[in-house]
Amino acid sequence: MNRLNPSTDGPVYLDCAATSPIEPAVLDEMSRIWREEPGNAGSRTHGYGLSAKKLAERARAQVASVVDSRADEVVFTSGATESNNIAILGLAGQGEETKRRHVVSTAIEHKAVLEPIEYLRTRGFNVTLVDPDATGAVSPDAIADAVRSDTLLVSVMQTNNETGICQPIDEIAALLADHEAWFHVDAAQGFGKELSALRNPRVDLISISSHKIYGPVGIGALVARRRGFRKPPLSPVHYGGGQERGLRHGTLAVPLVAGLGVAAEMAERDHGARRSACLAVRESLLDAFADLEPILVGDQDLAMPGIVNLAVTGVDAEALMVALKDLIAISNGSACTSQSYEPSHVLKAMRQPQQVIEGAVRISWCHMTPAVDWGSVSRRIDGLR
Repeated sequence: MNRLNPSTDGPVYLDCAATSPIEPAVLDEMSRIWREEPGNAGSRTHGYGLSAKKLAERARAQVASVVDSRADEVVFTSGATESNNIAILGLAGQGEETKRRHVVSTAIEHKAVLEPIEYLRTRGFNVTLVDPDATGAVSPDAIADAVRSDTLLVSVMQTNNETGICQPIDEIAALLADHEAWFHVDAAQGFGKELSALRNPRVDLISISSHKIYGPVGIGALVARRRGFRKPPLSPVHYGGGQERGLRHGTLAVPLVAGLGVAAEMAERDHGARRSACLAVRESLLDAFADLEPILVGDQDLAMPGIVNLAVTGVDAEALMVALKDLIAISNGSACTSQSYEPSHVLKAMRQPQQVIEGAVRISWCHMTPAVDWGSVSRRIDGLR
């Protein structure tokens, strides 16, 4: 059953913030490589290996273009989680050597950032987590106030994965202009969807995930941008092979790498059209839900076009998702922690009322999302109240 095809039975897929459908052009290129390009990018003694290397270098340039970086600043990984770990844990040795053992981040980061930072705490690092305000965004001044002379790293996500609220990356970058701290941005949700912030040269490290931009699962990248002529002083978190500039060892999955490259190129090229399509879906959703008087979590002026987090008074999130399961497929938070059924740490950090924390669901879509019968969805929810 093709749940993206509105002519078939089954719910419409509206969990694109968890993982996105793949672009047909991406799938076509990967299929071609699997059929015709068996080479290892590390093999230099024959044409197949050289061809594989060219495919990887093309993808490196395609990813770099989206954030206006150099191709040789792109390191391929298995996804944003691994990129986050390399960016955060890879700086630990530098921090210990220079006695800069302080890290600043936010209380609304993905667990793929919070848990590596918590591990640094066990190694003697001090950690400051800044709470957001009612908008769902952190204050740039609060980040700047948390920075100390011994701060090694500032890590702030580009877009929150639960609320869709964009964080003030440009403003934080400006306030860090005269500080030595390395600035890392987890861009899993925003890469290719909001372009300008990641092109700021003061952003040193950028974590990217392919399957959020309509590419394959299992591939991502870390952009380690030079500051002048100085590279971020990263050490690998595992060893063996020397690939990817010694930061990410192991044979490159060339078909996946190429798929990420095509997805990145399309994201940059089609950015405006995709944004318009997502805004149209958002407008239809909010119009249909108006009579329900939903509580929209966070300042919607700061939200990505393709994500809304909302609660309907008197309706529990679990009951809502079950009631709608034949119409739309949605979630109640991060896919990486959804099995735990714990209250959202993001909504708790935003100091949302308990009824919102218990009732909030995340609806997320993309430019490939078919028409949704929002009227039926709204009426089904209304029947639960």
